[in-house]
Amino acid sequence: MTVLVTGAAGFIGYHVCEALLARGETVIGVDEINAYYDPALKYARLARLEGRDGFRFVKLSIADRAAVEALMAGAPEIDRIVHLAAQAGVRFSMIDPYAYVTANLLGHVVMLEAARHRLGLKHFVYASSSSVYGGNTKMPFTEADRVDLPVSLYGATKRADELMSHSYSHLYGLKQSGLRFFTVYGPWGRPDMAYFSFAQAIEQGKPITLYDNGTLRRDFTYIDDIVAGIVGVLDRPPAGDAPRLLNIGNNQSETVSKLVALLEEGLGKKAVIIDQPRPAADVTDTFADISEINALTGFRPTTPLERGIPRFIDWYKGWNGR
Repeated sequence: MTVLVTGAAGFIGYHVCEALLARGETVIGVDEINAYYDPALKYARLARLEGRDGFRFVKLSIADRAAVEALMAGAPEIDRIVHLAAQAGVRFSMIDPYAYVTANLLGHVVMLEAARHRLGLKHFVYASSSSVYGGNTKMPFTEADRVDLPVSLYGATKRADELMSHSYSHLYGLKQSGLRFFTVYGPWGRPDMAYFSFAQAIEQGKPITLYDNGTLRRDFTYIDDIVAGIVGVLDRPPAGDAPRLLNIGNNQSETVSKLVALLEEGLGKKAVIIDQPRPAADVTDTFADISEINALTGFRPTTPLERGIPRFIDWYKGWNGR
């Protein structure tokens, strides 16, 4: 049978497609390839998938109901969905909030409708975010924590997705798992993420901005670990109708200043640092309790930041010098 992966030209979606293809799955990937960041990177990821046995790409927006319905009607073999397409970025949600309403709210409903009308669908796995935890200060974050006080519109849309998914499981028995991703990084990553934009600036001798002297902490999670978790969850649909929500992180909270030091070491250059107060949309700390996903799948990250950043830099140097 076939897995539908939305956001297939995106950072996580591309790697998930690769992993599924590597184990012999048939994959239909969809993506609108918008201009939130350089589409050349998205097309480069896609080029590594196209032409491989078992892969087909369809360019469409998940918010386009007619296009999604037509795709589903023409692909009756789809029996699982990994829904990763979304408008990402905390700060950009203050610049273009409508993009988040379209992709993250309308797009999520369109995909839920597509899933609930697919008879025999085994599992609907979708991307949530650690941003749903808002300004929580109890560490580590657990799935039972309060998530009703978001500090960004992005986080609010992801929590809304979780609530809409809950209603679809309740009403239609749709088997779902929502994954709360924690700061994913690695090769083929997103240029809007700090590790990527910092690497570009350091290499070019341009200043980078750190907040609160680089003391903000993040649960940096390497892409290979994230993909292993996604695939492990995909293979284990809920036994009943109750939807799951699972943290998927590195179970390690580390400072942004440590990230910068590793980038400096790998690039052989010192960063020019500007310090500023933390913006209102940024949280001070993220830290994933991963006991739930570990109990379900055996998930245990194996890539510390000290190993993951050099791997990213090796890829980045090749990409930058292409």
